[in-house]
Amino acid sequence: MTDRLDGPQDPRGGGDAARGSSSGPNDTPGASLDLSDAPPAPADAGADAPAAKPEIATAGPAAPAASGAATTSRTSSRLGPPPTLAIWFLLPGAILLGSMVIYPIIYSIFRSFYDATGGTFVGVDNYATIFSDSSTLTTIRNNLIWVVVAPALVTVVGLIFAVLTERIRWATAFKLIVFMPMAVSLMASGVIFRLVYEQDPDRGVANAVITSVQDVFDSNPGYPDARPRGNDQAPVAAQQGAVVTKQPAKLGQAVLIPLVGVKPDTLASASAAKAVQPGPGELAGTVWVDFTQGGGGALNQVDGTEKALAGMTVEAVQNGTVKGTATTEADGTFRFAGLAPGDYLVRLPQSNFEAAFNGIPWLGPTLITPAIIGAFIWVWAGFSMVLIAAGLSAIPRDALEAARIDGATEWQVFRKITVPLLSPVLLVVFVTMIINTLKVFDLVFVIAPGSVQPQANVIALEMWRVSFGGGGNQGLGSALAIFLLILVLPFMILNIRRFRRDNQ
Repeated sequence: MTDRLDGPQDPRGGGDAARGSSSGPNDTPGASLDLSDAPPAPADAGADAPAAKPEIATAGPAAPAASGAATTSRTSSRLGPPPTLAIWFLLPGAILLGSMVIYPIIYSIFRSFYDATGGTFVGVDNYATIFSDSSTLTTIRNNLIWVVVAPALVTVVGLIFAVLTERIRWATAFKLIVFMPMAVSLMASGVIFRLVYEQDPDRGVANAVITSVQDVFDSNPGYPDARPRGNDQAPVAAQQGAVVTKQPAKLGQAVLIPLVGVKPDTLASASAAKAVQPGPGELAGTVWVDFTQGGGGALNQVDGTEKALAGMTVEAVQNGTVKGTATTEADGTFRFAGLAPGDYLVRLPQSNFEAAFNGIPWLGPTLITPAIIGAFIWVWAGFSMVLIAAGLSAIPRDALEAARIDGATEWQVFRKITVPLLSPVLLVVFVTMIINTLKVFDLVFVIAPGSVQPQANVIALEMWRVSFGGGGNQGLGSALAIFLLILVLPFMILNIRRFRRDNQ
């Protein structure tokens, strides 16, 4: 019986030690022996050394205490402030969001169902006006052009800049210059491009550059005000926009082409006209302004103070065919050499009387929308470039190098490896630009002159014009605001979902 309860006796120890080290299956109920933490007894311990007493974990009355300790441990493991404290910190932001975003949206929806005064319920009439009024249809058409053209161009330009800047030493300086417009407000950018697009080349940078390049290839000044005298004594006459001699001339004969009507400012730097003496077999003459300031001078004769018309094109015409072309010199003289014997009419073609190139009308009704889109690209190209460059730096270089080693050209590497790997970043940039184009207001308002704003109008600008810019119809303005919100929401949801998917 003792062996069954206490286990076999240790012949080297006492009875108490033997009983203390018993581990039989029929131990005292409610108690268990836990020897996991007890150190093993040394093998060479003497018989007189007392055996180590095991730790006994009581499973009876002590169990609730152990359970409470575990609960306390789990409770104390929570880090940070309680959730209720976080709510108090979020409350100010939630109040601002509700008062400045949620409430205006709800009130705009409510207001869009009323007339201009807000006193009469009109239902969906304001929304019907959006799709029936010609001016609002123009705004929708312009917004469609913006959405189709501007985001694609901004994304493409940013991609080109991001790829090319990887191959130059001064990439950081270039990126800084391209990104600099982002530091300027859209209102200031509009003022800048209003000056850039001025038609006068002396003020507009764009037309100044174009005029300078055009003058390199065509230096003909043009005299749009020049004309022959309208009397029978004049040796020349106007004919279908050109000036032609009344009588044919023979070789060796001097041809005089007097004109009038040229403004003195045009002749400020002109040289004095000179009578010409043709050589043998030559047809020569003079083109000049037959007018002497202060009076005097002989009619149809070159006087000493009369001004020459330089740079004019002169044609020798025989039987309706141009046989030779010459240009007047600084003194107004011209010469034809190598003409076959015969009679010739001398003609100043119509191109001499067309106004000189004075720049492209960027701010006209035809080009105003493309011009503003160009300003939009200038502003946002840096933003696009920076995002795409960040995505480009994350592309594994081993994939690009492997393609080059396999014999792929740079264009193939760009088209089949770089662009597919950059597609998530390109999509984010593209969708963001769509949202920005739908909301564009500042650039159109500042760049477009008042006379052409109806042709350049967009939904955001029309909403302001109808509500506060003189229209006084806040019912229609609210409907336009809700319509714009409906257009923007799908792209915002698409962006949010993509951000969440990337974070996960």
